[in-house]
Amino acid sequence: MSDSKMVLFIVSLFLISSLSHNIAVIANDNFYQDVDITWGNGRAMILKHGKLLTLSLDQASGSGFQSKNDFIYGKFDMKIKLVPGNSAGVVTAYYLRSQGSMWDELDFEFLGNLSGEPYIVHTNVYTQGNGNREQQFYLWFDPTAKFHTYSILWNPGHVVFSVDGKPIREFKNLEPLGVPYPKSQPMRIYSSLWNADDWATRGGLVKTNWSEAPFISTFRDFGANACVWSNGVSSCNVTSSNSSSIAGDRREWLSQELDSTGQKSLKWVQKKYMVYNYCTDTKRFPEGLPLECTVTTK
Repeated sequence: MSDSKMVLFIVSLFLISSLSHNIAVIANDNFYQDVDITWGNGRAMILKHGKLLTLSLDQASGSGFQSKNDFIYGKFDMKIKLVPGNSAGVVTAYYLRSQGSMWDELDFEFLGNLSGEPYIVHTNVYTQGNGNREQQFYLWFDPTAKFHTYSILWNPGHVVFSVDGKPIREFKNLEPLGVPYPKSQPMRIYSSLWNADDWATRGGLVKTNWSEAPFISTFRDFGANACVWSNGVSSCNVTSSNSSSIAGDRREWLSQELDSTGQKSLKWVQKKYMVYNYCTDTKRFPEGLPLECTVTTK
C-alpha cells in the first residue's frame, strides 16, 4: 500500500469511528414532515397526503423546497420524474448545500432539452466556496416517462453520485494530499425548478419556449440515511427502539466504498455517456489541472 493510500485509510477509520453512534434514518415518505416549500408563490405543491411533491415553472417564477434537517454525512435518495416535452432552457436541481461564503455543495442539475433529445445531467462539487468541478452525462433512458432514483452518498471517504443505483461520479477524500473535502459543514437538501436559458441548453443557444409552460417536475420517496445536525450538535445518537437496524444501515453507508461491480459500472457510464469532464479540460486550466485530477492513490 502506498503512503498516500495509507494516510487516506487511517483518516477514514478515524472519522468513521468518531461517528459510530451518530446515526438517524429519515424515511417518512411524507413531504409534509421532511421538507419546507421555500419559494414559488404556490407553484410548489405537496399532494397525495404527502407522498408526492411537484415543482412548477412559468414565465413569472419557478419554485423550490428544502429539507427540514441539516445533515453531516449520509445517503440521500430521491425519485424524480423530469419535465417532459420541450424543456429547453429549464433546469431541475437537486443538491446538498451548507451555509456561508465558504460553503460546501454537491449538485445534481438536470438540463432541459428539445423534445426527442437526451437530458444532460450536470454534476458539480463545491468545497469551501470553490466549485469548477463539473462533470456532465447523458442519461441512458427517458427521465420524463417514469420516476428514477437519484442518489448522493457522502461519507468520510468519498462522495458518489448515482442514478438508479449505478454510480456515475466519484469524488474522493484527498484532503491529506491538499485537496479540500466537505467534512465539517452541515448541509441541507435543496431542490428547485428554474429558468436557465442563458446557459442550460446548448450553451444558451436554445431558449425557453414559454408556450410550453407550465413546466413541472415531480418528486417522491425522499430518503435520508444520515447524521442529523441540530443547534451545533448531532442529534443522531438519540436512543431508538430500532437501533439494531439503524446500526446496520450505518455500517452500510458510512464506510461504503465502490466494490469491483461499482467500479465497473462507473467506468461504463463514464465511457459511454460522459459529455464533459473538467479533469480533461486543459484549455480551461492552462496553468495545470486541479490537483485532484492529477494525484493517484492506487
